[in-house]
Amino acid sequence: MAQEVTQVLLNAQSADGVVRKLAEDSLKQFQEQNLAGFLISLSHELANSEKPPDSRKLAGLILKNSLDAKEAARKQELVGRWVSLDPTVKTQIKSALSQTLSSVVPDARHTSAQVIAKIAAIELPQGEWPELVGSLLANMGGPQVEQPAHLKQATLETLGYVCEEVSAEILAQEQVNAILTAVVQGMNASETSNDVRLAATNALYNALDFAQTNFENDMERDYIMRVVCEATLSTDSRVRQAAFECLVSIGSTYYEKLAPYMQDIFAITSKAVKEDEEPVALQAVEFWSSICDEEIEIQEEDFTGDSEVPYFQFIKQALPALVPMLLETLTKQDEDQDQEEGAWNLAMAGGTCLGLVARAVGDDVVPLVMPYVQENVSKPDWRCREAATYAFGSILEGPSLAKLAPLVNVALNFMLSAMTDENTHVKDTTAWTLGRIFEFLHGPNVQFPVITQENLPLILAVLLESIKDTPNVAEKVCGAIYFLAQGYEESTGALSPLSPFFQNIVQALLATTDREDAGDSRLRTSAYETLNEVVRISTQDTAAIVIQLVPVIMQKLNHTLEMTVLSSDDREKQSELQALLCGVLQVIIQKLGASDATKFGIVQYADQMMTLFLRVFACRSATVHEEAMLAIGALAYATGAEFGKYMTEFYRFLEMGLQNFEEYQVCAVTVGVVGDICRALDDKVLPFCDGIMTQLLKDLSSNQLHRSVKPPIFSCFGDIALAIGEHFEKYLIYAMPMLQGAAELSAQQVIRDDELIDYNNQLRSGIFEAYSGIFQGFKSNKAELMIPYAGHILQFIETVYQDKDRDDSVMKAAIGVMGDLADTLGPSAAPLFKQAVFYKDFLDESTSSDDQQLKETAEWALSTINRITNVG
Repeated sequence: MAQEVTQVLLNAQSADGVVRKLAEDSLKQFQEQNLAGFLISLSHELANSEKPPDSRKLAGLILKNSLDAKEAARKQELVGRWVSLDPTVKTQIKSALSQTLSSVVPDARHTSAQVIAKIAAIELPQGEWPELVGSLLANMGGPQVEQPAHLKQATLETLGYVCEEVSAEILAQEQVNAILTAVVQGMNASETSNDVRLAATNALYNALDFAQTNFENDMERDYIMRVVCEATLSTDSRVRQAAFECLVSIGSTYYEKLAPYMQDIFAITSKAVKEDEEPVALQAVEFWSSICDEEIEIQEEDFTGDSEVPYFQFIKQALPALVPMLLETLTKQDEDQDQEEGAWNLAMAGGTCLGLVARAVGDDVVPLVMPYVQENVSKPDWRCREAATYAFGSILEGPSLAKLAPLVNVALNFMLSAMTDENTHVKDTTAWTLGRIFEFLHGPNVQFPVITQENLPLILAVLLESIKDTPNVAEKVCGAIYFLAQGYEESTGALSPLSPFFQNIVQALLATTDREDAGDSRLRTSAYETLNEVVRISTQDTAAIVIQLVPVIMQKLNHTLEMTVLSSDDREKQSELQALLCGVLQVIIQKLGASDATKFGIVQYADQMMTLFLRVFACRSATVHEEAMLAIGALAYATGAEFGKYMTEFYRFLEMGLQNFEEYQVCAVTVGVVGDICRALDDKVLPFCDGIMTQLLKDLSSNQLHRSVKPPIFSCFGDIALAIGEHFEKYLIYAMPMLQGAAELSAQQVIRDDELIDYNNQLRSGIFEAYSGIFQGFKSNKAELMIPYAGHILQFIETVYQDKDRDDSVMKAAIGVMGDLADTLGPSAAPLFKQAVFYKDFLDESTSSDDQQLKETAEWALSTINRITNVG
């Protein structure tokens, strides 16, 4: 096979499907029968300059895919295979790859650089391949040795990929210093090859996380910053763009070190924004957006007392020059920007940055922007009108309501008139700005309301007319109606100011979903999302209209089941529609089911809805499955014990959802629905519990299932125990070791990462919810079953109490479990509490909390414990 590998690789790219399939099967067989020989053959193919470029490129790609995969379990498997190879085999492969870096064929060099980095990611953390960095740096030459430009380029690319793949603590500081020296030298203006400068600049971007120590040193930092700033002035636009990307990253990573350089950075970013090609100018604007992000975060952390970074107010200092620079970008729109999905240009980047500036500095931005708005908003050139509207919309979040409200009150009628502008771009941006006005200056807590009973009829008349406009304008109008409705969420009493217009709004949104062009610009999705919000905030007086919606939405859902599906596009369209319609039904069920006065509106249609949901499951699309599952959860909650009649038919789909490891969101939603069903059916869920518990325990034991699903599974144990009471006894020997293991793991973890802290808090909440449900389930009968576990549970609560990273929800859950333990076990638990002295401090702290719910939970727990320990 090794001799024929070239031809097989070429055949694997053949236009003839039969030839291609045979070649792919042949490669797979070779890989399975002789992995070492397979990988050596691929590395030699890649390294051999006499082989065709196409076979070399594919060889490199297969080699890379033999070392890494997106899916964690598959990646672990591939790493294990590489680690178990004979060291001499690995040496041969690495040697061939290193040799390929000097190839004159760019694709071969590029692929080899990627593969070397993948191997480095496996071996460097294990202390293997220690000579890698040294051998790469040797390729860069020195004072007496001038290496070819293409070898230096490939080497710098490899160093960049290695820095991207491995974490900063893996490399010794001397290696980091040597890498940075080589990279910065490659970026230097004295380097004659732009390809080398580009590779070096990209490598620096990936190496910045490694440069912490170097950025602490003034001289080294000055040198790096000078080289980066010089690279932004290169004659090659690719190098300039990459250099600005480095500046953006430096702005985020080393904000506190930037003060000495800000004047120079403003000069070069300003020059790029005004004069350079758009890809370069975009990165120059992005630098200022990244500084805004940093300063917004510092202010938020200062507010909570968590900030460790000094606040330099770079944006405030740059404001007089920065705002005019950003305003200048706003007239550089693309003619078709509103029609392109994901379009991004200088005008959009400038407006986005202006919005961040407003959030960073608040009121100070307003006097700098408003003259521009007033000067341009009525000009004949559409670009000026659109830019002025965009500028106004961009500064509506950040400044105080007292500063904005008078301006918006004056501008509102003008904006409503602009919805009939002759230019679509102007209407699109005007509708977006109206949405922002309704989002930030409308609602029960707004001191200076912009929307009044007097102007609401005009606002709605304009919106309901404009929703008939082109899809991109109509989509923004839907957004405006969404925020308009949301502002009435806390309407007091049974009547909302929106009620007189409710039917017209609903009809307009339904008509929008039926438009032939509703598939453009996310219009249909936006219309349904807005319909959901309008239903969600509706009041008692419009309940009859909401009930009338049920058969209308069911009919639409039924139509999707009868659609002709001939292609993957048809299937996708059907799935998207079903997901949207199941989402609407879920909101309606929740709304009508929340009140006894309207619950009949759901009950009368429950059988038909359930039939439809079960038919939707037959389509087997993950998105649909998720939305239909959520709707069924809502239906179970609304119909209560009556839901039992659907369980026999529904159970198999419930089980499929719990087994869906790959689409883990579906699994998580299904776990939540199990909880809904337990609350609806109580002990009538018992016949299905063996299957459900078996699957939940399998889920917890699986390495394939995403970790985010595990906390809800623990919580679900509590729901099941609460529903079936003493019958949970038979699951106790399986559930408790799982809970104890998770509690111990949670207690042992040393975490410095915010994401992991959040996950650990979710995990602990899930464990406590399980314990709480189990205690309450056994309270009336068989409480003694929990005595062997009580000491461990109190120990876990003490660990959580001592953890400064615990959040409020974990505290409430932990205190609740203490109370449940005392309440369920009674005097049997008294000795444990007498030994566990920590609980008094924990509860004393909590009873003096400002959080009323936490305070009440703690007072109840304390009185319960005092009762069983005969204190007080």
